[in-house]
Amino acid sequence: MSIPAIGVIGGSGLYDMEGLEQVERITMETPFGAPSDEFVTGMLNGVKMVFLPRHGRGHRLLPSEVNYRANIYGMKLLGVRRIISVSAVGSLKDAIAPGHIVIPDQFVDRTKGIRKDTFFGDGIVAHVGFADPVCDDLSGVLAAAARKAGATTHQGGAYICMEGPAFSTRAESFSYLALGASVIGMTNLTEAKLAREAEICYGIIALSTDYDCWHESHDDVTVEAIIQIIHQNVAMAKSIIRHAVAEISVTPPCACGSAMQYAIITDRSYIPEATKKKLAPLVGKYL
Repeated sequence: MSIPAIGVIGGSGLYDMEGLEQVERITMETPFGAPSDEFVTGMLNGVKMVFLPRHGRGHRLLPSEVNYRANIYGMKLLGVRRIISVSAVGSLKDAIAPGHIVIPDQFVDRTKGIRKDTFFGDGIVAHVGFADPVCDDLSGVLAAAARKAGATTHQGGAYICMEGPAFSTRAESFSYLALGASVIGMTNLTEAKLAREAEICYGIIALSTDYDCWHESHDDVTVEAIIQIIHQNVAMAKSIIRHAVAEISVTPPCACGSAMQYAIITDRSYIPEATKKKLAPLVGKYL
């Protein structure tokens, strides 16, 4: 599959979009293990798409159990150049109501360091730039697509990435408010780090489903409430993707495609051949 593709990582309903043609299901094993599920590829209005359910079909994987490295590595092997992540998040702003769309542009890490969030190690050291952790070009397209689809859209803002799987304590929720963050979730930061190392543009369609547990006028977050909002907005997410795909397919490449050019600091003569082979699909041009 050599044609540049657009990847979508999300949940139920986002790998069976109406109008997807030439559908193929691909199961693979990567040097980092198995992805969350099989990849679903196809053509959407002439654009190649690759879909993957982040937590597996039926939502089987905890946020800390997702094999993020295998997911992003598989996307790279399938020719994906840009990834649209679709995620449910809690709102940390009164103005971001349940059902609104947020396109975050920053992260605050509140995970516990147990996730594998880099492809490097095993004899190779790299430090990629991550000051601006999502692709500005892709995020702009997603924000415009969300507005075109009729969604109340908030462009920009910080995403708190917590470990989970439990939701925040009330004290934690108020501490996140003090940081000035916009939303809270459990997955996107890890994906963004790996996408940057794989030189894949990464942008987020964050669906606000609740107010976490800080808002005095709203009930505390529950799975039941989250699922209800998600089901109501699957059609909206699909509409945003359709609008975005048409624009992304003609958007010129950005700096994400060369993010690793100066990031590898290990003397190439010291890098084990097995490590070079493993990383060849990602950064082979620099080794």
